[in-house]
Amino acid sequence: LTSPLRTVIDCARILPFDEALAVADSAVRSGSVEVDTFQRAAACTRGPGCGQVRLVAQHVDGRADNPFESCLRAIGIGIPGLRLQPQLRIESVGFLAVVDSADPLVGLVLEADSYEHHGDPSGFVRDRRRYAGLTALGWHVLPFVWTDVMHRPEWVRATVETWLAAQARRREALRA
Repeated sequence: LTSPLRTVIDCARILPFDEALAVADSAVRSGSVEVDTFQRAAACTRGPGCGQVRLVAQHVDGRADNPFESCLRAIGIGIPGLRLQPQLRIESVGFLAVVDSADPLVGLVLEADSYEHHGDPSGFVRDRRRYAGLTALGWHVLPFVWTDVMHRPEWVRATVETWLAAQARRREALRA
């Protein structure tokens, strides 16, 4: 048996980045590993995979609600110009939403939508109202399902990159 910290370091060393981030986020969320302890240990890590251990330590965040959200955030981490924050609280008069992951500078929300939380009529209505409220406040919501995040991450990434490029073109057109 290994300690939780050693397990997280070993997983960060050998697993794909998205899985390693999900393991690290889960360990921090559960209280098994402290972020600063992991980051200090990652800085001292040597040998094969040490670069990925440091990358995971740089992005670990116990606020991620579950591994699905961690994997979605991992896809976004590799996209230039995107700085995602997990469980971002967005408020306005009479409105409150805590979104899975968002970048306030570009106004983008990434949602990890599952049937468990959205698969009945009340969940569907609740989410549509929430997304409408976010859109009314100027946010753009890109919802992704588990199958795509887990089995089509390149499509998820391309979708986010396409949205970012479209926003850049709109800003450029407004300047012209």
